[in-house]
Amino acid sequence: MRSSRLAAPTALLAAATLALAGCGSDSGSSGEVRLRMIESLTSPERTKLIKTLIADFEKANPGVSVELVSPPLDSADQKITQILQTKKDLDVLEVRDHTAKSFSNNGWLAELPTDAWPGWADLTDLAKKKTVEVGGKPYLIPYGFYQRTLFHRTDWGLTQPPKTWQELYEAGKRMTSGDRFGYSFRGGKGGADYAVMMISAYNGEALDPEKSFFLKDKRTIFATPEAAQALDLYVKIFKEASPPDSVSWGYPEMVQGFTSGVTGMLIQDPEVIKTVEESGVKAWSTAPIPKGPTGYAFQPVGYAGWGVTSFSKHQKEAVKLVQFLSESKQSIAFAKGNSLIPISKQAQNDPQFSQGAWKAYLEAQQDPQQVITIRPVDYPGWSQFNVDSDRDVQALITGKKTVAEVLTSWDAFWADQGRKVS
Repeated sequence: MRSSRLAAPTALLAAATLALAGCGSDSGSSGEVRLRMIESLTSPERTKLIKTLIADFEKANPGVSVELVSPPLDSADQKITQILQTKKDLDVLEVRDHTAKSFSNNGWLAELPTDAWPGWADLTDLAKKKTVEVGGKPYLIPYGFYQRTLFHRTDWGLTQPPKTWQELYEAGKRMTSGDRFGYSFRGGKGGADYAVMMISAYNGEALDPEKSFFLKDKRTIFATPEAAQALDLYVKIFKEASPPDSVSWGYPEMVQGFTSGVTGMLIQDPEVIKTVEESGVKAWSTAPIPKGPTGYAFQPVGYAGWGVTSFSKHQKEAVKLVQFLSESKQSIAFAKGNSLIPISKQAQNDPQFSQGAWKAYLEAQQDPQQVITIRPVDYPGWSQFNVDSDRDVQALITGKKTVAEVLTSWDAFWADQGRKVS
């Protein structure tokens, strides 16, 4: 997912907490149950959609009302954490893949019923897996997924989308001419994630999907000759098939490069589908992300979902709300409104997800060699690596560091991380 979590002023956080504390979720004098719910990835359109779904829930459950709290996006996760620390006046919350571990470790999340809930059988295998990814317990039910795919212009002489990273490089070189470039390279924040994705693909079946940055023989993915091959190609894609300005491109710039006609290929999440559709670009399509030489592609899947606080005074009703939002009708509506890969099996029969640009995501999920990995977020150095690796990628593509220097550094870092958690 692409949203950032910037530090919010202390006074603003404190005000948010006091505001929440001032309005409890206890039953009113009339016996009505009042639930308090908070979201994280806020936007005006998204909040409006959630309120519509909440209104449907309230209609189906007389005597239960829900108040939705929608903090500003940049400070939402900090506010949620501070509210959880007070352990009061919150029933349902948005839990993200990178907050689930800390929330559960602190005892803030209740375990949700699964088999006892009829809607469980309708969830996709991926949704079921991610529900219990943290500690093997169902602390949240995902509402959808972010999975990358290859967007490509079909009017730039690209008759077939590249199936491997080598083919992407070659196609990108052919498409590069004058003020047109083959590929939307991400050289700024988040750029290292693409380097890791290529390195993973080049390591192929030797990679351990459950540990992501490690091979099945316990070495890191950065310690192999294949890693050097991948990173060499990564640099060539930047130098020979990407705009020079992409040295500092982040999410907005790489997407704009594609929609404005500067670049012919882009690898991004499904939320970009709507952006491309609205841009006026006519001749384009999608395909699963490229594979490495041995026929494997690896990528993590970003996700978030709804959970219930362990200290909710109305857990029965709170669980019922989470289950309602996760049922096929509501979850499909939410996925459509937010350009998410849906959690419901029934969505596979929906034209929006089974045809057109969305079809590539279903194809990838059905390909056993398009492997979904688990991000190594449990390692103590994960956050620091995200910062350091982006800096290293900048140094690499600008010639300040060599491929060997970067891989040696990353290998040493993750070998140390492996020792710390073994």
